[in-house]
Amino acid sequence: FVSYMVCCTATICDEVAAGLSQNDIALSYALAMRSAAAGQDEPDWHKINMAILSRWKPSGLERIKKRAHDLLAGRHAP
Repeated sequence: FVSYMVCCTATICDEVAAGLSQNDIALSYALAMRSAAAGQDEPDWHKINMAILSRWKPSGLERIKKRAHDLLAGRHAP
């Protein structure tokens, strides 16, 4: 069973604004990546990344991206 996220941009931006943790944002980021790869949604990565950078330093964005990639590769459990 594979699931996809729709409205990825709004979802992640809302999660950042709501104060969710980097790990939570990374899970959504990974789902957005999966959804984009499957053609199920077209995330606005610039808007998403700018929302993340409005809350964390560039190193926070890099941590989120790395964790998202690791989640997709199965190196981390959600």
